[in-house]
Amino acid sequence: MTNNDVLRRLRYIFGFNDAKMIKIFANAGRDVKRGHIIAWTLKDVDPAFEECNDRMLATFLNGLIIEKRGKRDGPQPKPENQLSNNLILMKLKIALNMKSEDIIATMALADFALSAHELSSFLRRPGHRNYRECKDQVLRNFLMGLQVKRRGANEDKPVVKSPWKT
Repeated sequence: MTNNDVLRRLRYIFGFNDAKMIKIFANAGRDVKRGHIIAWTLKDVDPAFEECNDRMLATFLNGLIIEKRGKRDGPQPKPENQLSNNLILMKLKIALNMKSEDIIATMALADFALSAHELSSFLRRPGHRNYRECKDQVLRNFLMGLQVKRRGANEDKPVVKSPWKT
């Protein structure tokens, strides 16, 4: 998934308007103009589309953590220069104050089965012997589960089951 996809989906899931998005960036100490928000959330084929880099998405996720949980004592975390799906999943887990069981239940809402052992391997630090890279499919299904949880199932669209999933 691209950073723009993640940003676009989070905006839809939580129903953030431009002002709220700007406030979330400001929570993490970054001033962003409305034009940037619009350009980042446009479809890739639009001529005004701009790519959202890892640092900007990390800033947004840090701001989301502050928005949902409040500022922590001491120095605030600096946005990472490189993001992985594992780090995005971890930051969303923190922002939404979710436990592993909550994440597994959220994935189930998207009809995606994930065991506690698989999830814990995604939440480990790189270099740990049980660390596993979180693939786009896992992050996409987590975001889809969040969407179902927050906005309800979309009854208009037919559910297409994957032929490879048993």
